[in-house]
Amino acid sequence: MSKIVFSLLLLFTVSVMVAQEDDSPDEPIIPINKAGLLKNIDITFDMRMDFQAYTFRGGDNYYNGFQFENGFTALGIAAKINDKLKFNFRNRFNKDSDVQSLDRLGSNIELAYIDVKLSNLLNMYLGKMTAFYGGYEYEFIARDVLEYNDIYGNALAFVTGAGLSYKAFDNHKFGIQILNSRTALYEDLYGDVIAENIQEPDWPVSFVGNWRGSFFDGKLETIYSLSHSTEVKDRGTTFFTLGNKYENKNLTLMYDFHYSYEEIDTKGIVTSVTSDEVIAENVTYIENWFRGKYRINPKFEGLLTLMTSSAYDNAETGKDHIRTSYGIIPTVYYSPFKDLNVKFYFAYIGRYYDYSDYAINELGASSFNKNEVRIGFIAPLLLL
Repeated sequence: MSKIVFSLLLLFTVSVMVAQEDDSPDEPIIPINKAGLLKNIDITFDMRMDFQAYTFRGGDNYYNGFQFENGFTALGIAAKINDKLKFNFRNRFNKDSDVQSLDRLGSNIELAYIDVKLSNLLNMYLGKMTAFYGGYEYEFIARDVLEYNDIYGNALAFVTGAGLSYKAFDNHKFGIQILNSRTALYEDLYGDVIAENIQEPDWPVSFVGNWRGSFFDGKLETIYSLSHSTEVKDRGTTFFTLGNKYENKNLTLMYDFHYSYEEIDTKGIVTSVTSDEVIAENVTYIENWFRGKYRINPKFEGLLTLMTSSAYDNAETGKDHIRTSYGIIPTVYYSPFKDLNVKFYFAYIGRYYDYSDYAINELGASSFNKNEVRIGFIAPLLLL
């Protein structure tokens, strides 16, 4: 009996081996003559995860909380197709994947564009991309920013359109873009919360221009931008920003100034205070953002981020001050690996929201503050 079983097992094994040999392809999945293309492809998996302990105090806020949070998780693919064409794609997993009614992509698809090299000095970009806004706060992807200031915390950063960048001189580069000003139709964004005489424009469009400059052998850099967008018919937003950076050895200093005049409140901060039924009009946001970074040694870095943001209603008439928010974020980074840019961090985030007497007495607002401690890691992983 045992011999029969052994014979059957042997026959089965040989049959499987023959079948595997017969079904195996004659050529490898990636042909040898194309395997070299892999050196032109970068596949990245980026993560930021932390443990948070936080409190809210002031007004009707009295809350303590603890939680683990996946602040940023994304898969990116960038490739050089040939000497003239590149593409860039990034899917962020912790964002809404519902297809937007205007650009027909989910909000989780942050980047999906091609980069066409028209000449040694001129590039063209087509698809869903980052708007060419200025400032160094905006230069960091969300993976590296624990808390944005109010404008960029509520701005639409990834939109579909076309752009050009031109390197006029060795140290100066200019960019222009024509983009959708929204990813969704107005009624899908705001529903019944509308302003008077609102109409959907034929094209909700943004025009963005920026300048990147470099001085003193790269020790001083600038990113300035000016944009105007049409949100609804005959009404839009003018956004002006100045970004400045100084870097010397182990010290890096960055300062941004932002000014946004909005005929229709796109950030929603003023609207959240003034009315639940009508979009605020003719509002102004003015911000300052500062970050200092010092490399203590190859494994430790210290950062300090400071920010203020002031919001005004009825800018054309009374410039009623609604609120000013303040922020401070001291952070320590620890990098244990020499060949990986994986960082562990400890940070304190303090935010204070100070409402004006007008907002408190006339609109019923209340000042409050948020205090938060985070321990976590940031891991930009290059898989290929």
